[in-house]
Amino acid sequence: MNPSLANSFILNLDSPLAILEVVGGKGASLARMATAGLPVPPGFHITTEAYRQFLDENHLGKEILAEVARVDDQHTPDEASARIQALIAEGTMPGEIAAAIRRRYEQLGADTPVAVRSSATAEDLPEMSFAGQLETFLNVCGGEAVIDAVKRCWASLWTGRVIDYRRRQRIRSEEISIAVVVQRLVPAEAAGVAFTANPVTGARDEIMINAAWGLGEAIVSGRVTPDTIVIDKQTGAVLSQQLADKELMTVPLPEGTHEETVPKGKRRKAALATRQAQELARLAVRIEEQYGQPMDIEWAICDKQIFILQARLVTALHEAREALDWKLPRAKARYFRQSVAELLPEPLSPLFATLALPEWDRATRAIMAQALGIRRDAFPLLTIHGYAYYEIPTRGMLRLLVSLPLQGRKMARMMRTAEAQWGEEARPSYAKAAEEWLQRDPSAISAQELISGARQLAKRAANYYLAVQMVLARVNMSEGIFTALYDRFVKRKNDPPASTFLLGFDSTPIRAEKSLYDLAMWARGRDELAGYLARTCSKEIAAAIESASEPLADATSWHEFKSLAAEHLSRFGHAIYNLDFAKKVSAEDPTSQLETLKFFITGKGRNPYERQAAGAERREQAAAAVLARLGWPRRQLFRWALKGAQRWAPLREESLADVGIGWPVLRRMLRELGRRVVAAGGIAERDEIFWLEEKEVEETARRLDAGEPVEDFRRATAERRRTWEQEHTVVPPVALPLKGGAKVLGIDFSRLMPARTSQMEQGVIRGFGASPGKVTARACVIHGPEEFSRMRPGDVLVAKITTPAWTPLFAMAAGIVTDVGGPLSHSSIVAREYGVPAVLGTGVATQRVRGGQSITVDGNSGVVTLSG
Repeated sequence: MNPSLANSFILNLDSPLAILEVVGGKGASLARMATAGLPVPPGFHITTEAYRQFLDENHLGKEILAEVARVDDQHTPDEASARIQALIAEGTMPGEIAAAIRRRYEQLGADTPVAVRSSATAEDLPEMSFAGQLETFLNVCGGEAVIDAVKRCWASLWTGRVIDYRRRQRIRSEEISIAVVVQRLVPAEAAGVAFTANPVTGARDEIMINAAWGLGEAIVSGRVTPDTIVIDKQTGAVLSQQLADKELMTVPLPEGTHEETVPKGKRRKAALATRQAQELARLAVRIEEQYGQPMDIEWAICDKQIFILQARLVTALHEAREALDWKLPRAKARYFRQSVAELLPEPLSPLFATLALPEWDRATRAIMAQALGIRRDAFPLLTIHGYAYYEIPTRGMLRLLVSLPLQGRKMARMMRTAEAQWGEEARPSYAKAAEEWLQRDPSAISAQELISGARQLAKRAANYYLAVQMVLARVNMSEGIFTALYDRFVKRKNDPPASTFLLGFDSTPIRAEKSLYDLAMWARGRDELAGYLARTCSKEIAAAIESASEPLADATSWHEFKSLAAEHLSRFGHAIYNLDFAKKVSAEDPTSQLETLKFFITGKGRNPYERQAAGAERREQAAAAVLARLGWPRRQLFRWALKGAQRWAPLREESLADVGIGWPVLRRMLRELGRRVVAAGGIAERDEIFWLEEKEVEETARRLDAGEPVEDFRRATAERRRTWEQEHTVVPPVALPLKGGAKVLGIDFSRLMPARTSQMEQGVIRGFGASPGKVTARACVIHGPEEFSRMRPGDVLVAKITTPAWTPLFAMAAGIVTDVGGPLSHSSIVAREYGVPAVLGTGVATQRVRGGQSITVDGNSGVVTLSG
């Protein structure tokens, strides 16, 4: 064998020639740590030159690139991958390379178990990560087995998901190559991951360690919940330790690995002793100093010695969150983010907090007094660090629990009249007030009347929302009764879930989607208009609609389109994304609606009429099948419960959809007031009106009407914006105090909470499994309608909360993950209607998931697994 050829194919692990272009990202990192004297298992690199030589001798280079080039035009990434995998598997390993691999493997020891790891030249870089996408093979024994594993590593550069990832990252296939690292396998007693900055809080002065029994693959793949240890980087003190129930571990076999159950006595025992965790933390600090930035480190321990298996730059780390003191307004009370607080996922704007929230507080107290006979000063609605909370005094909760059995008849009467109160009183009153103000020219209304009108609409909205709550209570009760009866007395092993019997009904959000679909189908029949809408960004289209410009030669089609779009927005543009009226609705900014319209125009979206009909057919077939097999008593019980559930289920979305019916006109009035305050020098731009408090706006309105100078609020609004930004970085606890806040009178209400925020384990997020199914796809983290354009077909939608206004995105989503929500929330209902997996109420998804990251959503178990 030519020694120079061997040197170009094989390098020592700590070779100075082991740079990115030669040994890939993982290999270069291992070489750097080995050179620094860190405890890296011995091994060697198989270079990118070996891979290129393999392609050249088997004449595969052009064939592979040709297959990739045909993706989209002729076949999918998976189809291209299947052809490329077959080409590589059939290829012959060049003799010089095979001999070099055998020789270096034998130097590690005859039949030594090794790990064979892929190392791409675009892997583990600061701007992107292929982590978890390329193959690793553990416990490989023998020279021929190593050669086979190397070929399979090379083939993993061309899996469907890696091809798709590169296309999305705009990485040209001809510019990427792959090396392989072969290292002696550490027969780990325990293993895991260490982060040199806390990935949950963003704190740079903390190290987080995940640890589990056996090899580390179970942690990396998310199949086991590990122990979590947080260590102070400076002192080495253990700040917290959470011991998990570690059910599984990965162990080596004579060849390969498998998972086995952890012995019962070890499952809740710490996989890493405190002293070992502190030693690992010191090694982690050394590695971070080598790279000069936070690192993600894989480690293993064997015979009390720690080994470093891999280290990569953390590609996305949240800014350190503001450490807020969650001091309680009243020490002996409990505070919950429930009900209307669930529609307020962000800190409140000062004007909403002082003008609108008191109206919700008043309405809530009134209905509590009416329904339960509780004093009107009980259960106040207030803000803590800008977030809405209900206060539950211990005595108040005691009175509530005592009153429930005594008020049963009154509550039953309110339930019976819920639909009439909502549909015949609250909604017409709210809609009438909104229409009356809409008919008036805001520029001709006095400043004081503008603020008075805004207060009136906020009051009507609060009354409407409380009427909706009674409807939702009836909906939840009827669905809960049906589900319990079905699951307990009717359902067989292979029967559909109870939610199947509630599919396919019509509601305002579904009608809004069908309206968009109809508009898209109309536009597709006009070639010039359809082409313009398909290729032009939504913001540009929205600007053209607002202006008098004519972007098309076919002016008739354009004007007709504008008219149809305006009609759609007048019917459905009041749906809220966030109850805070400081946030725009689509009637003002239609970009979110236009994104879905563009999606339908391209022909990628499923016909909502067909989807709804399919759901209805599944519903009817399921009901018919059950009724046909049941005997008389159970058939009657099932029919009664089903009738009630189907009678009320459609009203959930129908009632929620109109909560913001007055918001477009209310915002128009307040922005007109803001325009006048800008002209008077009180604020810099008209939307800063939302950063003033009600009393300030009232006094300013009085001065405007009297022709007096107004106060300059520009410094105050800037400071309030800064405070809001700080509060916005925080994940608000769903219950306060932080310790034991969900317990009242010894009763733990945590299962009823809409979110789980105290999750420390890395790589896994837990919530409520709200819609069955499992999918792995790219995550798209959306914080509001201004980001809707980032959503692409097949993405997993990750959001704090979804309301009916988010429904257009469901047409594109492969799955849904939210911070807030439960089995009966909007997200759950619509996800089941669309047939996509959903995990809700995670509390932390928008903080922990990176946009573009590959995640697995398991709607059956309520678990989201993060890759990379």
